[in-house]
Amino acid sequence: MGESPVVKVAKTDHNARMPTKGSEYAAGWDLYCLEDTVVNFRSSVKLRTGLRVAIPEGFEGQVRARSSLGSKGLILPHSIGTIDADYRGELFVLMTWIGEGESYEVKSGERIAQLVIAPIPDVQFTEVDEGDLGETKRGDGGFGSTGRF
Repeated sequence: MGESPVVKVAKTDHNARMPTKGSEYAAGWDLYCLEDTVVNFRSSVKLRTGLRVAIPEGFEGQVRARSSLGSKGLILPHSIGTIDADYRGELFVLMTWIGEGESYEVKSGERIAQLVIAPIPDVQFTEVDEGDLGETKRGDGGFGSTGRF
C-alpha cells in the first residue's frame, strides 16, 4: 500500500475533540459533539463538532451514523453525509430523534457519528441509447424488487 492520505484538522473551539478510532481495524473515525444539545422528537438538529477539515483531493468524507445511537432512535435523516475535498466549513452532524420520549439530549463530548475517508474514482459519463446499456438478469428491478408486497 502507498502512503496514507493526510486529513488536516483545525479546531474552531478549544473544547473540540479530534476524531478518534475505536479500534485498530475500525473503518471510521469517531466524531464528538461540541456542546450539549437537545434533539426534539421528529426534529432534525445540526450538532456541532467544532472541527474543520481539509480532505485530500481525490477523496471524500462520509459521515455515518453510529449504530449505538441508531438503536436508541437518534439517526442521520440523510443516511450518509458527504464532505467534499473542497469544503472548509465546520463539520456538523444532522441528527433526528425518532425514539421514545419527547427528546434526546446529546452531551458535550459524546460520540455522535463516524467519519470514513473514501477514494473517489475518476469517472466519465457518456450518453448512449437505452439499448447500449446492456442486459442483466436483474434488469430494471429496483424499488419493490425484494419480492415482498
